Amino acid sequence: MTDLSPLTAAFPPVSAADWRALVEKTLKDQPFESLQRQTAEGLPIAPLYEGSDQAPAFTQRPFDADRPWDIRGRVTHPDAAQANTDLMTDLEGGAASVLIRIDPTGQAGVAVGSAQGLARVLDGVLLELAPVALDAGFLGPAAADWLGAAAKGSPTAKLFFHLDPLSAFARGGESPGPIESHLVSAATVARRLANAYPGAGLFLASGQVVHEAGGGEAGELAFAIASALTYAKALVRAGLAIEEAFGRIVIGLAADADYFATLAKLRAARAVWSRVTAACGVTAAPRIEARSSHRMLAAHDPWTNMLRLTASAVGASIGGADAVVLGSFTDALGLPTAFARRQSRNAQLVLMEEAHLGRVADPGAGSGYVEALTDEIARAAWAAFQAIEARGGLIAALCDGHIAAETAKVREARLAAGPLKIVGVTAFPQPDQAPVEVERVAPKAVEAPSPRLPGPDSHCPALTPVRLAEPYEVKA
Repeated sequence: MTDLSPLTAAFPPVSAADWRALVEKTLKDQPFESLQRQTAEGLPIAPLYEGSDQAPAFTQRPFDADRPWDIRGRVTHPDAAQANTDLMTDLEGGAASVLIRIDPTGQAGVAVGSAQGLARVLDGVLLELAPVALDAGFLGPAAADWLGAAAKGSPTAKLFFHLDPLSAFARGGESPGPIESHLVSAATVARRLANAYPGAGLFLASGQVVHEAGGGEAGELAFAIASALTYAKALVRAGLAIEEAFGRIVIGLAADADYFATLAKLRAARAVWSRVTAACGVTAAPRIEARSSHRMLAAHDPWTNMLRLTASAVGASIGGADAVVLGSFTDALGLPTAFARRQSRNAQLVLMEEAHLGRVADPGAGSGYVEALTDEIARAAWAAFQAIEARGGLIAALCDGHIAAETAKVREARLAAGPLKIVGVTAFPQPDQAPVEVERVAPKAVEAPSPRLPGPDSHCPALTPVRLAEPYEVKA
């Protein structure tokens, strides 16, 4: 073993008090507290932290040094044939799974409206080897049946139906028929498919709709956990045991360019999940799918989006995400080209296979800043979750405007803090920008079953997505 005593003698450890004294000397007339910062939600960020030796209060992601997280490609091209090409290219280029965004109009996803249409998109995919996840909004129950048909009853098929009517309701501000009926419909279909596919994920409890509307980490996490509880209750009413119900739910969170906030949020998600499941008398391990933030992307100097996307992948991977969905650097402009899609895949492959970010189970453990921020987000998210439940649950909190109001507070606090520093937009803008290539497609709608259910539509204040750079780009 190497003797490190000479090195230790030359560089003795420096205490927090010593660091503070050095910082105060540098600040001269400014007090040390002038370096104190806070998140948009008001969570404190101190200038210095001491290391922490406490064990994390959550179950860590299962450690796999060879494949530490699932690189999940996202498919959104409206043409089914091109979507299949993109999907197969992702899998052949290093992705382990795919996420298919379905939109029969072709405006925001693959124009699919039937089992045959989805089968064309999945042509050549071995579902026993490559996991497939869906994103279909209120069409989720029908799309889940289409995916189930494509798997042909194989019990080993790796499927994630990702039913999530609550996010669709929150984003659009209305549902085609009562939102409670959509919840029952999704749970009924999920219960039926659970028998045929014992390893499939049924629901996605995502808080990303709050993030994209300008919300903070705690509010996003509270929404996700409240969704998970709502979906677990629906599955139990549909006939699933509560242990299995929680075990079939995936948590969905956004990965932002602030990688410290992202990794702390994901660690906090595991802590809050453990507390909720323990309160329900179950021990289901959490599964987290992290998708890169769209609100952080810029249309000006879009190459800088590669920095943001890479940073978000760093935060998601070392924060413990089981699957990471990374967008393309041209997403603020249009559909990505094959080059842009390859960049997104390769960014994760470099982080995994060359930077070896997955070689440590929990890199943030012991960091005073990370541990403190994790605890602060977890506590704030738990308080926000309790406030949602006190109002009667997530549906009630959406309908009475509570979620929208809390999200707006954070969005307004961020604006009140002054102009954001956005590389390529407000900081270091490039006056002469070469155009960036994107796919230009005229989408063609296809026939699809109506997601409408009997009864009056439900309404809530919509959590409209924002893009943080857009106000500055409009002025430019």
